[in-house]
Amino acid sequence: MTTSAAGLFGLPPEDRASSPYTGYTRAHWEAAADGMLDAAWKWATPGGARLDLPGPPSHSGVRSDGLEGYARTFLAAGFRVAGAGGKDPKGLLRRYADGLDAGTRTPGRDDAESWPLILDHHVQGQPMVESASVALGLRLTRPWLWDRLTPDVRDRAEHWLRGALRHVPAGNNWYLFPYTVAGFLESVGRGDAETARARERALELLEHWYRGDGWYADGDGRAFDHYNGWALHLYPLLDAHLAGDEAESARLGARLREHLESFSLMFGGDGAPLYFGRSLTYRFAASAGVGLGAVTGHTPLAPGASRRVVSGSLRYFLERGAAGESGLLSLGWHGPHAATLQTYSGPASPYWASKAFVSLLAPAGHPLWSSSEEPAPSEGPDRVLSVPAAGFLVQSTRADGVVRLHNHGSDHVRPDEGESAAGEDPHYARLAYSTVTGPTSAVNTADNHLSVTVGGARSARRRIHPLGSGHGDGWGWAASWHLPVFPAGPSTVPGLRVESVTVARGRHELRVHRVLGAPDGARAELTGWATGPGGPVRSELRGLHGWEAPEDVRAPEGTAFTRGATVPRLGADVRPGTAVLVALASLTADPRAAPLDGAVERVEIAGDTVEVRWAQDGTRTRITFGSAAVTAVTMVHGQREAP
Repeated sequence: MTTSAAGLFGLPPEDRASSPYTGYTRAHWEAAADGMLDAAWKWATPGGARLDLPGPPSHSGVRSDGLEGYARTFLAAGFRVAGAGGKDPKGLLRRYADGLDAGTRTPGRDDAESWPLILDHHVQGQPMVESASVALGLRLTRPWLWDRLTPDVRDRAEHWLRGALRHVPAGNNWYLFPYTVAGFLESVGRGDAETARARERALELLEHWYRGDGWYADGDGRAFDHYNGWALHLYPLLDAHLAGDEAESARLGARLREHLESFSLMFGGDGAPLYFGRSLTYRFAASAGVGLGAVTGHTPLAPGASRRVVSGSLRYFLERGAAGESGLLSLGWHGPHAATLQTYSGPASPYWASKAFVSLLAPAGHPLWSSSEEPAPSEGPDRVLSVPAAGFLVQSTRADGVVRLHNHGSDHVRPDEGESAAGEDPHYARLAYSTVTGPTSAVNTADNHLSVTVGGARSARRRIHPLGSGHGDGWGWAASWHLPVFPAGPSTVPGLRVESVTVARGRHELRVHRVLGAPDGARAELTGWATGPGGPVRSELRGLHGWEAPEDVRAPEGTAFTRGATVPRLGADVRPGTAVLVALASLTADPRAAPLDGAVERVEIAGDTVEVRWAQDGTRTRITFGSAAVTAVTMVHGQREAP
């Protein structure tokens, strides 16, 4: 534990007897919550209705950002006090009660305290997001806050909250905000047809967005990311749990359990969640689903493994300066990092990290806290796991604790949205992500990317079409295709298509690409992982068939993990027709890892089949392409094919 992390929040001494991996106990979580809240409340308005934290405003404006500060910290306070059975040594609830009173007196007025009105998402939507945190905070603390308010304050709070039920959310997890508001109102005897319909609509959409394997799409497209844990599972299952609805808890809990089978593997041995998807400045909120599983009992993990994951994530960020010198969570990843952010990110946005404190709903004697820590899933044997519903391939290695996500299914492109290179998002468009690297910025060479250059313009990857995935004993694969789009000239080239296959085995990543319909003069380029020069994390990329011109390219803006980065790159001229290109990549923090040279003994291309023979044991990987698909990927040991 760094001195800054312990000193900032007054964390108690480590307990390595019960927590041999992190040293964190429930007392550390309580101290972290208290410290975060103390730092944030120094920026409260006189009436306590807004926490106007320092920093550049979001596109929603300062007043909305101030409400965000109140609402998101209230969520942490709610978990903190409810988990302690109402004990409130810091007097938190009095502050939030006063703020609720001040913020709802004249909502919509432009003054220092009044909360903005909740309107449609495309007009003034951010207050709808915050209404869910306000409602959930009130529900968690009902006996000690809501029940003690005067009738007029309760009526005013209800009137403001009902704005979420009467306006249009964004077409994704936002529908769970009015759902959560309605759930609170019904829990305090203020339900009606309006609250019932808000809940019905949200659940209808949730069913539509459920794609299997425990994963929801965040809307009608193919956006799969951390919103599964900190929103799409959290709000409905926590609502059912708080309501004592055993049937709904069982139904939704079964999905969370299945989700955690794959998601719990997506935390590195150092505690880091995968750097992938949007809103990453919420940081340790990524562990909310793991904590919720432990609280509700809907988890495949032993209590000690759950604590290892959630405490590892909290400690990871506190040790790396997420709270800076002031105790305020910064806009970024470790510390401030502009490329991590979205336009909706404001000074208080990082406080959605409060969702991780759902773990505190497990009281002190709960197995989550009383059991000894056990290894996280990524600290076990090397694993490769396919997630067909999301198009993911997850690869973890025990020697260095690194987890990699090979993305063949999540693109964050709306169904009604045209593909444009201008909309390329580095947090979704890359072939792979990890717990120790971040994507390069949009103005630098793209890491983990297959591009086609036509007329001097490099293509982008936007909409991703899965072609299948699977895994066997110690290996797995995933495949997809995409339509290359270009930032200059015509946005597409007729007939041009790229098919991509990743086969993971140990720390090795076999990357096979088939480029179809390339015009005269086209050139393909493949990049590997972006890592800091001379650092402990090393990236390699070797051409096995079709590639030439290996080089290292600088990415001066670096990543969320390193100030400057280097990206390995391969190139190849592709003739019209079909070109098959084969490469081997590696990302490792194991100093004993051997170079990639010699890892593959032979590559054979015969028609639509690519066969790779591994040098270590003679195992063969066989990839068979169809006319417009990947029809099979098998691993052959001698003459016997793995099931």
